[in-house]
Amino acid sequence: MKSVLPTAVKAKGCYIYDSSGKAYLDASGGAAVSCLGHAHQTVIQALHRQLDELTYAHTSFFTSEQAEKLAERLCFKAPEGIDRVYLVSGGSEAVEASLKLARQYYVEKGEPNRKAIIARKQSYHGNTLGALAAGGNEWRRRQFSPLLIDTHHIAPCFAYRGKNETEDDFEYGQRVANQLEQKLLELGPNSIMAFIAEPVVGATAGAVTAVDGYFRRIREICDEYGVLLILDEVMCGMGRTGYLYACEHDKIKPDILCIAKGLGAGYQPIGAMLCTSEIYSAIENGSGFFQHGHTYLGHPMAAAAANAVLDVLLDQSVLSKVTPKGKVLEDLLKKKFNQHPHIGDIRGRGLFRAVELVHDRDNKAAFDPELKLAAKIKKSAQENGLLCYPMSGTIDGKLGDHVLLAPPFTISENELDFVVDKLSATIDQSIE
Repeated sequence: MKSVLPTAVKAKGCYIYDSSGKAYLDASGGAAVSCLGHAHQTVIQALHRQLDELTYAHTSFFTSEQAEKLAERLCFKAPEGIDRVYLVSGGSEAVEASLKLARQYYVEKGEPNRKAIIARKQSYHGNTLGALAAGGNEWRRRQFSPLLIDTHHIAPCFAYRGKNETEDDFEYGQRVANQLEQKLLELGPNSIMAFIAEPVVGATAGAVTAVDGYFRRIREICDEYGVLLILDEVMCGMGRTGYLYACEHDKIKPDILCIAKGLGAGYQPIGAMLCTSEIYSAIENGSGFFQHGHTYLGHPMAAAAANAVLDVLLDQSVLSKVTPKGKVLEDLLKKKFNQHPHIGDIRGRGLFRAVELVHDRDNKAAFDPELKLAAKIKKSAQENGLLCYPMSGTIDGKLGDHVLLAPPFTISENELDFVVDKLSATIDQSIE
């Protein structure tokens, strides 16, 4: 049944206001997008300036100052070896471009048999067909499966759900990372072009961080078998976890990296795919061009917004405040929910946090999916003036519920208190 949504009419700081005047604290940034909150003057002023200068120029005819500046800044801060940028309009486009780039790279190298992708269960990489194929959420994939490209999935690094009692975190991480090698050997390494993963899993599992050593082992396996490593930082990147690029925490270097959401902070739709000079050179010295494109690539207004966002994150030192504010949020969540009978796990990094709901803490049993608990929590939270991001299917696409929080980096400690108090009341109301 179609729901009737309130009409948003204005927004400022961490709040969105509807046509009745009701205020909602946006504790999820929409879908982890609004990292600077709403009506940030630095970004608004930059967009006004750009509006007076240049609104659009197609990239088959022109580049623009804003696009060139943005690409240079993203490369300057990127992991070592990442030095080329392809600007798109969002996360699904970035992932779609990364898959096509990986395929073309191997064709240009004379390895056309490399065509399959390996990803992880309970991942989410976007809603276009290539990105959806890479994603590991069965509910999202099921009805479209006949249309999806050849993709294989291994277990995620999800310690709360996957670690055995007999192993420590490191042993667990190595075990699940080695599933990549096992899958490669099973399929034939020369048939695989890329492994794609989120450094911190977002919507489908709720701020799941990998254990130490997991991604380093993944990088080793990719190197050994000549497989590209694509990191999808669409949700967890651009400062959300306390790093401009989320993979900085794991001290690894991808071959291709996808960003969006926080890059434009909601002020303009923008994303980017970044890659190494090796990949770029293979195409430059081969066919000479990447066989891909969209109408709004490198849009000057979008690039201007992203440059202004980087000004705030880096020059105004907002990024440096994410980790300490994230610790405040973590402490508040633990104080409120550590003994809650229906909160099984509290997890995340930076201002990217989640709580997982369970029917029974002792055996981690999920609530009956027929209860539609995540939907109840979302509705009740909004009625209580809180916007959060609950999802169901946390465990396997069907079982499990969690609530994701991704508030603006500009949020105050008093507002964080409000978020946790309202979330607590909402969860209790929804489980009654």
